Amino acid sequence: MANRFGTDILMQAPDPANAASFYVEQLGFTITGETPNMVSLHGEHINLFIERGPALGPVLEVTVGNVAEAKVRLVKNGCEIVKDEPDFPRCYVKDRLGLIYNLTS
Repeated sequence: MANRFGTDILMQAPDPANAASFYVEQLGFTITGETPNMVSLHGEHINLFIERGPALGPVLEVTVGNVAEAKVRLVKNGCEIVKDEPDFPRCYVKDRLGLIYNLTS
């Protein structure tokens, strides 16, 4: 199983533009993309995406060979599916230690 952490971190906020302004003003990020429901901030090593929605905290990205198989295995071992988007495909998982990550392939 050769999975890896990605360079993307996703957050959700009721107002993505307002949330993004903090990272621009306080940490020097630059807005690199903006839609009504998402603001993208690309950095040299990390990309931050702020999506409209209820706050989940930071969501790391984990790339796996097969999202469906990983999801079944993780749930079987005590993880909780927080949000499932099979059409994307991606799946937000909360593990036994409370870490939330986005499974993607």
